[in-house]
Amino acid sequence: PAENTIVFGLAEGKVRLANTKNNKSSTIYGTDSYVVSLASNVSGKGILSGHADGTIVRFFFDDEGSGESQGKLVMHPCPPYALAWALNSIVAAGCDKKIVAYGKEGNVIQTFDYSRDSSEKEFTTAAASPGGQAVVIGSYDRLRVLNWSPRRGAWEEAKPKEIPHLYTITSLAWKRDGSRICAGTLCGGVEQFDCCLRRSIYKNKFEMTYVGPSQSVSSPPVSLEISFKNRVAWQGSGGNEKFFFDNENVSWMGQGATLSFLSNNSVRINERQQRGVEENKRLAYLIDIKTIATVDLVGNYSVGTVSHDSKIDWLELNETGHKLLFRDKKMRLQLYDIGSSTKTTILNYCSYVQWVPGSDVVVAQSRNNLCIWYNIDAPERVTMFPLKGDVVNLERNDGKTEVIVSEGVNTVSYTLDEGLIEFGTAIDDEDYHRATAFLETLEMSTETEAMWKTLSKLALEARQLHIAERCFAALGNVAKARFLHETNAIADQAAQEHGGDGTDHYLVRARLAMLDKNYKLAEMIFLEQNATEEAMDMYQELHMWDECIVVAEAKGHPMLDKLRRGYYQWLLDTQQEEKAGEVQEGQGDYLAAVSLYLRAGLPAKAARLAMNRDELMTNGDVINRISTALIRGELFEQAGDLFEKVGNARKALECYCKGNAFLKAVELARLAFPAEVVKLEEAWGDHLVQQKQLDAAINHYIEARCSIKAIEAALGARQWKKAIYILDLQDKQTAAKYYPKIAQHYAALQEYQIAEELYIKGDQTKDAIDMYTQAGLWEQAHKLAIKCMSQEDVSVLYITQAQEMEKQGKYKEAERLYITVDEPDLAITMYKKCKMYDEMVRLVAKYHKDLLSDTHLHLGKELEVEGRLQEAEYHYLEAKDWKATVNMYRVNDMWEEAYRVAKAHGGANSYKHVAYMWAKSLGGEAAVKLLSKFGLLEMAIDHAADSGVFEFAFELARLSMKQKMPEIHLKYAMFLEDEGKFEEAEAEFIKAGKPKEAVLMFVHNQNWDAAQRVAEAHDPDSVADVLVGQARFAFEHREFQKAEAFLLRAQRPELAIKYYKEADMWSEALRICKEYVPGRLEELQKECGREAAKKGSGGTEGLLEQAREWEQAGEYARAVDCYLKVQDSSNSVLMEKCLLKAAELYLNMDLIREAIDAFIEGEEWSKAKRVAKELDPRYGEYVDQRYKEHLKNQGKVDSLVGVDVMAALDMYAEQEQWEKCLEVAAKQNYKVLHKYVALYATHLIREGSWDKALSLYVQHGAPVNPQNFNIYKRLFVEMVNAPGLNCAEAYPSWADLRDVLFSLCENLVKSSEVNTPAHAEFETMLLISHYYATRSAAQGVKQLDTVAARLSISLLRHTDLLPADKAFYEAGIAAKAVNWENMAFIFLNRFLDFSDAIEEGNLDALDHSDFQSTDIPFEVPLPAHQHVPEEKREEVRDWVLTMSMDQRLEQVLPQDERDTYEASLVAAGTGVHSMPCVLTGYPVLRNKIEFKRPGREANKDTWNKFLMAVKTSHSPACQDVLKFLSQWCGGLPSTSFSFQ
Repeated sequence: PAENTIVFGLAEGKVRLANTKNNKSSTIYGTDSYVVSLASNVSGKGILSGHADGTIVRFFFDDEGSGESQGKLVMHPCPPYALAWALNSIVAAGCDKKIVAYGKEGNVIQTFDYSRDSSEKEFTTAAASPGGQAVVIGSYDRLRVLNWSPRRGAWEEAKPKEIPHLYTITSLAWKRDGSRICAGTLCGGVEQFDCCLRRSIYKNKFEMTYVGPSQSVSSPPVSLEISFKNRVAWQGSGGNEKFFFDNENVSWMGQGATLSFLSNNSVRINERQQRGVEENKRLAYLIDIKTIATVDLVGNYSVGTVSHDSKIDWLELNETGHKLLFRDKKMRLQLYDIGSSTKTTILNYCSYVQWVPGSDVVVAQSRNNLCIWYNIDAPERVTMFPLKGDVVNLERNDGKTEVIVSEGVNTVSYTLDEGLIEFGTAIDDEDYHRATAFLETLEMSTETEAMWKTLSKLALEARQLHIAERCFAALGNVAKARFLHETNAIADQAAQEHGGDGTDHYLVRARLAMLDKNYKLAEMIFLEQNATEEAMDMYQELHMWDECIVVAEAKGHPMLDKLRRGYYQWLLDTQQEEKAGEVQEGQGDYLAAVSLYLRAGLPAKAARLAMNRDELMTNGDVINRISTALIRGELFEQAGDLFEKVGNARKALECYCKGNAFLKAVELARLAFPAEVVKLEEAWGDHLVQQKQLDAAINHYIEARCSIKAIEAALGARQWKKAIYILDLQDKQTAAKYYPKIAQHYAALQEYQIAEELYIKGDQTKDAIDMYTQAGLWEQAHKLAIKCMSQEDVSVLYITQAQEMEKQGKYKEAERLYITVDEPDLAITMYKKCKMYDEMVRLVAKYHKDLLSDTHLHLGKELEVEGRLQEAEYHYLEAKDWKATVNMYRVNDMWEEAYRVAKAHGGANSYKHVAYMWAKSLGGEAAVKLLSKFGLLEMAIDHAADSGVFEFAFELARLSMKQKMPEIHLKYAMFLEDEGKFEEAEAEFIKAGKPKEAVLMFVHNQNWDAAQRVAEAHDPDSVADVLVGQARFAFEHREFQKAEAFLLRAQRPELAIKYYKEADMWSEALRICKEYVPGRLEELQKECGREAAKKGSGGTEGLLEQAREWEQAGEYARAVDCYLKVQDSSNSVLMEKCLLKAAELYLNMDLIREAIDAFIEGEEWSKAKRVAKELDPRYGEYVDQRYKEHLKNQGKVDSLVGVDVMAALDMYAEQEQWEKCLEVAAKQNYKVLHKYVALYATHLIREGSWDKALSLYVQHGAPVNPQNFNIYKRLFVEMVNAPGLNCAEAYPSWADLRDVLFSLCENLVKSSEVNTPAHAEFETMLLISHYYATRSAAQGVKQLDTVAARLSISLLRHTDLLPADKAFYEAGIAAKAVNWENMAFIFLNRFLDFSDAIEEGNLDALDHSDFQSTDIPFEVPLPAHQHVPEEKREEVRDWVLTMSMDQRLEQVLPQDERDTYEASLVAAGTGVHSMPCVLTGYPVLRNKIEFKRPGREANKDTWNKFLMAVKTSHSPACQDVLKFLSQWCGGLPSTSFSFQ
């Protein structure tokens, strides 16, 4: 569409509108499907979009009153890639090769179908002519044209334009007048076609071009009179000039490269009249993309050139041609003042900019802000407003200026301040009174202030001094306002005296020059009027003494000397010593000048003066003062010059070095100190490197023989050849690391040979290979690779190269490379990707013969999908899969081909099957003819019937073989029966002449009435079968009477007997047999007996009946057999009765043992006991034994207790009824009890419940039973290894362990196990448990924290029994808690060593030096796992690392008066063994408390502290500890405290 907008579609389905003026875009509407095409209507006010799902959507910017609908219009059958909106309809086409014309509301008008034309490919693009009378559709090598016939009201197809080898047409565009069309192609070509219907010359004046049925273009021969007013010079010949007529005031002609730049220009021709300027014509245009030239077309000269750092995309002069605005591609807006040649960036992110017509006001947009410069002379003063939309236009008329803003659908206008614009115009018209009057109406703001400044400047230039004075007053510049007020007074007086406006009076002119700071002009004005005094007064007032003295000298003024003295005195008073010095120097007083320079802090100036005056050089005091000042001011070079001048070479050299004046230093050293030249050269080089002057440093380093520095400087300065030259002189080891750096440089320059040599010199052959690889020089890379790379690396190299070749389409070369590195699979994959199947098959046959068949099959499938069936057939048959070929042709409805393949390659029956399928697809007479032709008619009928295709079978039989009909009816009936359609099946069975089958069907489905009906109507012989069926059904439903009646009606008693037998109803069977088949009775009775024996509980009733019969007959043995054979687990009462009956019969036969067994089997224990007791007492014990076994088997333990206690206890243990077991065991004796306590404890420990096991021994005591020792040890080990017990809350657990072990040790003393190793071990365990318990008690009382810490430390001497890592961790943490940092550090360090040893699995790396001469054991078992979690270990690691940095920390264990580690029981020097304190485990050295039991002692201080803590805290745990100590130590000492 027009109006600077572009419509574009996105892959996500949105259609967006782009505004080219402000570089913004917005969404018009969105869909869910990829946009494939867009088209606009003839007026450009409406658009259509085509989408990948076939949708065509219509949208109007303005429907021009047509009333047509918007939104989804049509669902095209395929994506409408070709879409055009003509005058009367919409034309769409795509990959289905059909062109469809739709009406205005989406109804189909016409369809042009080319889908059967094999030469036509899919339609890709379409375009409607500008008049909408024709549509051109592009496809492959062809353009199709549709013309609208108004007479027929339909589209007519013209002859298509065919162009061989044009390939797919991708885009079409009409010329605006409809006379030509351009087509773009897939290969990048653009073709232009003439589209006129005809051409004619009318009256030899006009050429008429008919572009449509009702449209023509006329082109009259025009005579142009061209006035070449101005020209911009260009080089080159003529012939390709171009004219530009897009400016209403001017046209121009350009040529060649100039064209592209002239198209972006700004020209101003007398657009706003200025006072005193008759003609104003200026042009600004681009010389190149970053340079603007400005030309005055009146004088034909260049007025300025603007160079910019970025591409310029817009420019415009103001109407007077004095200011230029331009914008670059980075959206920065620049202002260029042509008069002052200054460029200013005034805005970033500028999307719109325009001069306001008839003024110098600028309007621009930056993001969401509207920016207005009412006074462009002050670009920093900008007025900003927030905006919602985008500025699209600027309109000025009727004394009103409006900015038009598009806010999506709506358009909003913002009105500018016309007054501010008016001010600018007044200034341009030089009507300053009007401007002042206007400004006086405004409040003071930044904009107003800028305007007052502008006006003041212009008023001064125009000598309108009253206005200027008013401006400065408004601006608050009091000084200037006052000065101008005085000047105006002088001017007014002069005007009264001499006439005019008084501004020409010399005083006024001089004052204005002074105001402009042009004092020379003021002086000249004064001296012209011989007003010397006034000129001197002006200079004195301004303290411009030099100028004043010059005027006085020039005029020979008598006050000259006084002036000079006054000037000198003023300089001293104002501390301008330097100026005073210069004055004295000028007057020849050099000593005074030097003193003044030094006072002014200018020793260099003093030195220069001194060195130029010999009389000063001989004055030692002056030289000393100057040199000291120079050194203090770090002016070392000047100090050096001074010292050298006075002959002090050493001092001079030092100063030169300090001042980095190495040239002078080296020159001096060569004369005075030759030995120091080398050192100075190196220092000079270092200085130059610091100054980044690396080139210059190289030679100095060479002079100083510093090769490494020289090399690095050469590399830094990119002096590669010099670097190589220096490197070649060095030894190989030094040079090797530098060569690769230089090689990289030469590789970048593509000088590969030199780079390779350098890489090899630097032992970096791999880098050289990489260089050649990246450059694609594979041969050179390969030469090097063979020398230095492994086979795998060479493979990688070759494969990468081959992939490159593959990308370039050099497949043979790529194949050769793949085969060389034994990667034929990659070559095969390459050919497959490129669909070069013959090559692929050739390689598979050569390298993967076993996969050849699969490959052919895979290719066949791919080709089939692509529709290349002949090729697919070849591959399928090569793969020996003729079925796939047949199937392919069958799917594609190519039956002859399918039949041909099946006959040629299939088995004996395969082609028959294909023929059958073919016939089936044809149907009717055609199928009969085809099958008859192949002689397969009967086979086809059978096959159809067997396959369930009955319609086809009936059709074939009806048309050709009527004799087959009954057979088909029968098969159909069976089919219907299987489907459950019984009524239809019945009809088919009868049609097939098989009524019996129908009867059996109904019998099978238990539809007795239907069965009876069919049998009676069509097959009377089957009636008996129906009765038998009903009887079977009744038997299954246990309706025995009914079933028996049916069978007797059917005269089948033998079946009744059979069914009763099957139902285990032997008595009924015997009854029927007796009544109806007496001859089989005996045989049935025997069978009944056999079955009973076999089935057990099966024929129960029969057995009982028989047993009763035998019993009545006096056959007791047989009766017992029958009774004992009764086995019916579901009826225990019956079985018991049978057993009792058997027992009674045994007693009748005097078989006592058998009778007892029968009673036992019947669980009649009292009867069994009574029989044994009364008839045969020998069996009493037998009955008891069987009773015990019975109770055990039944799990009736409670009953068993009364019979056999030990067996009952074992059963409780087996059943894990431990409480019951212990309760019963406790009633027996101590030994029995502890046997089961031990079993239960073992069970608990195995389950991980050691705490419950411990509580058992707390409850029941710990007997001295060697079998229990392992349990006690295991309890101890479990508990010391358990986590979470290092706290006050763990006291009950530790106390329990301590008490159990104490009980055990007390018992051991009284037993035979006394003083054995086991006893000693348990005593140690008791001591450890006591320490742990006491520690937990102490942890609960704050004042006992040192006691707890000492106990943790004492436990370390028992690490042979405790997990070492846990013990050291707890000791270290306890020591750290009470700030014993030395011990904490050593113990935690040891803990970390153990932790690392656990990780490694051995203790070999352990260092014991910290624990020499202590009783902490070295030989300890390695813990099986970490006892401290990872995060705690990390905390310890961090703390140890931190403490190891602490200088105050002594990494030794603290010692006592024995010179021994304070917690060690054994003295280091003497080996004397001290007793451990019962409260801390520390040795008791003096001040001890002894207990009654020998070997029990306590440190008095600790004991008193503990007692005090117990009294103050009332801790139950601590009281319990004292209670235990009382038992363990044989009583406590007197509780009185002693502190002596």
